[in-house]
Amino acid sequence: MGRLNLRRSFGKERSRKPGAISGDADQDLGPAPEAVQEELQRLRRALEELTFLNELAREISISHNSKEVIEKVVRRSLEAVSAEQGVITLVEEEAAKTVKKGTIERVIMSPRELAKYHCNQKMLDWMQEHKRPLVINDPYGDQRFADVKWDEDVTSVLCAPLLIKSKLTGILSVYNKKEGKHFSEDDERFLGIIASHSAMVIESARLYEEEEKLRFMQEELKVASRIQEDLLPKESPKITGYEAAGKSIPARMVGGDYFDFIRIDDNSWAFALGDVSGKGLPASLLMANLGATLRAQAMLSDSPRECLHRSNRLLFHCTNVETFATVFYGMLDTKEHQFRFSSAGHEIPFLFSKEPEPNRPRVNGLALGILEEFPFEEDSVHIDEGDLLLIYSDGVVDAENASGEHFGEEKLKEVIEKHLNESPSKLIEQIIAAVESHAGGVQQIDDVTMVVLRRTGA
Repeated sequence: MGRLNLRRSFGKERSRKPGAISGDADQDLGPAPEAVQEELQRLRRALEELTFLNELAREISISHNSKEVIEKVVRRSLEAVSAEQGVITLVEEEAAKTVKKGTIERVIMSPRELAKYHCNQKMLDWMQEHKRPLVINDPYGDQRFADVKWDEDVTSVLCAPLLIKSKLTGILSVYNKKEGKHFSEDDERFLGIIASHSAMVIESARLYEEEEKLRFMQEELKVASRIQEDLLPKESPKITGYEAAGKSIPARMVGGDYFDFIRIDDNSWAFALGDVSGKGLPASLLMANLGATLRAQAMLSDSPRECLHRSNRLLFHCTNVETFATVFYGMLDTKEHQFRFSSAGHEIPFLFSKEPEPNRPRVNGLALGILEEFPFEEDSVHIDEGDLLLIYSDGVVDAENASGEHFGEEKLKEVIEKHLNESPSKLIEQIIAAVESHAGGVQQIDDVTMVVLRRTGA
């Protein structure tokens, strides 16, 4: 918590004149009684200040609660300089101006009713410029603050800066010296010492609290991450005549991407992949909502277009204008080998067949949650034996390297063609490896999610 600076409390040592206590009999034998009294009074005051500072240091060093620390500093400051009200206002620098983060703690020690005083912008600007204690014993007559509208009960003000390595982090302000007196030079000096010794303790308590909040948030995110993993398929589905796999890698601890395999009946499966706007915990919550919505709609309708239409209306009424989700949704008929699909503004899939170039199953659509009503389109493709369908999120193609180059659709196509004969799960791993190699260790900002479906039999 820092050592007390004893020299600052005691002041400078007085030098003794040569010969003051030796020499001829007619020389002075010592200081006059008045000087002795003054010296004793000065030493007594210094001892009281040192005792006060030691007690204050002990009181505030045992707490990690910033409000508790600040309340003790303000209360003891009022006792030290005999003032009626005190506040500590924390500040921060924004652009070229210092602004208040807010009054953190206020203490009133007065038998009379007092308004709540605040550190005004003029005082804050003065403190930022000078970074030393400020005394205002005549608020209405002090020309430095002529344009300040003081409360009528304010009779005197004393402020001291809270400094961390010469940076202003707060202001300790006390108001109204008791018995109508003025704040003295000793009050100014001593409040400056209190502020100096308290600044680092307050900052340490504040940082400790922030660290505790961060730890708590990390634990919450871990729980959210586990819940999110449980919401995604734990294993590949067993579909007669087909093999499928999916995987999602969040850019943060929790993500906003979603994929699912939904068994409708013995011959029907729904496939969904979504990408929610935003990042982190808010996106993961909407992702959970989206997954539950699509699963429910899949059981109510065998039309991909109708499923997206109903899901869109539901999401529109439970999200704001800045929140939306792109979705690719398809239904596979394993008997007729027809794959009907609809899209809500999502990436266009790849369908690899015996043709030299892959097909891109495309329909127009708007992301869910933007408009209450939207005419989603629907189309279908036939899945022949050996055909492979890749559905993916934009995190795959938008992955960047140090030069800002995207992985892109062309590289994605090349990787798929190179590993086309591998199983869906192996193919996904190969794509992820290629994306990571392209990124070269650059932290990505988007989740990477893929679903692969391949027809294996007649």
